[in-house]
Amino acid sequence: MYKIDFNKPLHIHFIGIGGISMSGLAEVLLDRGFRVSGSDAKSSPLTKALEKKGVRLYYGQRASNITDDVGLVVYTAAISKTNPEYGEAVSRGLPMLSRADLLGQIMKNYPTSIAVAGTHGKTTTTSMLSQILLEADKDPTISVGGILPSIGGNIRVGKSGLFLAEACEYTNSFLSFFPTMEIILNIEPDHLDFFKDIDEIRRSFRAFAELLPKDGFLIISSDIPEYEEITRDLPCQIVTIGMDHEADYMAADLMKDKYGHPAFTLLEKGRKAGNYYLRIPGRHNVSNALAAIAASKLLDVDDEAIVSGLSHFTGAERRFEFKGEIGGVVIIDDYAHHPTEIEATLSAAKDYPHNEVWCVFQPHTYSRTKSLMSEFARALSKADHVVLADIYAARENDTLGVSSEDLQHRIQELGVHCEYFNSFDLIEQYLLSHCSKGDLIFTMGAGDVVRIGEELLGKK
Repeated sequence: MYKIDFNKPLHIHFIGIGGISMSGLAEVLLDRGFRVSGSDAKSSPLTKALEKKGVRLYYGQRASNITDDVGLVVYTAAISKTNPEYGEAVSRGLPMLSRADLLGQIMKNYPTSIAVAGTHGKTTTTSMLSQILLEADKDPTISVGGILPSIGGNIRVGKSGLFLAEACEYTNSFLSFFPTMEIILNIEPDHLDFFKDIDEIRRSFRAFAELLPKDGFLIISSDIPEYEEITRDLPCQIVTIGMDHEADYMAADLMKDKYGHPAFTLLEKGRKAGNYYLRIPGRHNVSNALAAIAASKLLDVDDEAIVSGLSHFTGAERRFEFKGEIGGVVIIDDYAHHPTEIEATLSAAKDYPHNEVWCVFQPHTYSRTKSLMSEFARALSKADHVVLADIYAARENDTLGVSSEDLQHRIQELGVHCEYFNSFDLIEQYLLSHCSKGDLIFTMGAGDVVRIGEELLGKK
């Protein structure tokens, strides 16, 4: 594999630079003195921000975008070998790195590198820990998979030796990393277009844990079934967090305010160790907070900064994000696209003031929808009303013979009111004519479903 010499900056071209992770890595390299160019399908707030920082942006991917002075090409897992820029780089014999390999090489340059992994909760936990480290003046470099208001985006370049990043298991990309501390929040079936089954996913997380050095730290949830299979015989220090099973860090005396924001007492090895309050709802976020607390304590962050950081954290964009109110109807947007995430979000919604809960869900990828169809139906049935949009294909071309109408029928079989519409306009018209004052609308999914709520709020 090609190794970057960070003491000799060169011109790096990113294929698909507009992605949340790719754009962040581009910013890190800019700060290190590298020249950066990149291409994407269309303009976005992330690409516009890069252009303002001096990045040469190409909209549309063409072989001519690989100019003679490019010294390295970086690409994402979504880029196929038939991509014209990829093909041009290969024909020229240029060095090439995947996004994951680049992130791993950047991570290796930091004495303390923290990788946050799990089927879900990565962005929120990374953001929580970011907030704590900022309040503790640790000056970290941060790469988060969402927009974090406190850093004004998805990336922050610090001057300390501390690097914090999300670590995704898809295509085993997190196996390219060099962490000194890991957080594993949960391990569940997902990305079944790549993994064969849950056993293969668990083996991948085990391989991820094995990346840690002897003096490293693994923070892992004891609520993961048979989590000891992941930790057995590892040379690093193991620290556990748990909501339902015995762990080093647990929550007690859990209470909620009228918006579902939890307060709890921290139990550290069974002893009370302080009180915490979160400004984001949901029991699942208490678990995320336990992971952030455990990491902070291992990094010698004082308790005052931990309490303050968590109490000031109001969430990342698209995570139970309040979007506005129209006609007495509150609209909240959430990135949930896995059944466990949907169930957690809709459970948290029960504690939020409302008459009826409407969930406007856009399934994400055909493979996930097909493999977890029953689980999606059960999770979505926690809403009073479900409205389905077409499946967001993302990286997939094959529909696998599955559609949102199939999911609609499964939900209806559970006795829950569910409608399906093949356009956002029809969904918006339906909501405007059927929602009542005091109702709560969730736009939910990893695609562009957020546009529905934003369009509704633009209508007077």
